[in-house]
Amino acid sequence: MKLKLVCSLAAMAVLVTTAAIAQTGNSSATGSAPDPAPAITGAGGAKIGTINLNTAILYSNEGQRDFETMRKKFEPKQNELKGQNDEIDQLKKQLNTQGNTLNDEAKANLQRQIDQKQKALERGQQDFQEEVSNQENEIAQRILQKMAPLVTKYANDNGFGLILDTSNQWPQGQVLWWKETIDITKPVVEAYNAQSGVPAPPSSRTTPPSGSKPSTGAGARTGSGSSKPMVSPPSTTPPPK
Repeated sequence: MKLKLVCSLAAMAVLVTTAAIAQTGNSSATGSAPDPAPAITGAGGAKIGTINLNTAILYSNEGQRDFETMRKKFEPKQNELKGQNDEIDQLKKQLNTQGNTLNDEAKANLQRQIDQKQKALERGQQDFQEEVSNQENEIAQRILQKMAPLVTKYANDNGFGLILDTSNQWPQGQVLWWKETIDITKPVVEAYNAQSGVPAPPSSRTTPPSGSKPSTGAGARTGSGSSKPMVSPPSTTPPPK
């Protein structure tokens, strides 16, 4: 299983803390089992369902809590990098507006400052992104390891013969289109929340969309325009009896 970075801190904050879907019918609140998602029948009579593992991880109470904690942890460094970028912009503006009045030596010195600060910023951004990626990997893999057995259990309990991950948009992903009614993301998240015992964050009591289809522009979800999946899911096929 390999996790790929897809979320900037800003994108995670929007997705985790300001999602606009109100929580409805949360089974963990009532203690009842989640309603099975409708399914379609494939060849051989096997029921087929879909799940968006990215959404399931990010909308779980544990995911919302841990990604928000991560966002706060990295916020000072993010602000520091923004300050460095603003300083470079000011120096560039100074060079553009005063370039004609500066002698060659002064102009060369100013350009040298810009180049040095730009290189330092790029190194800082690269180190920062790597650190963010490692933290994202740790959080998502930890949640996915605990969530995968629930996907298998839900599929077995409700007679599914195949569950497809729709985290990655076509053509990068292999699922071109699916009917929203066959998506099991929401009931799996509800079951995971009930099992984890982690309460919903007070600032964002949300559940994933019932269809869990990604937005038309992957950039709104990933923050980078990438449509790569956040996770490469482990096999949820039960071992042979």
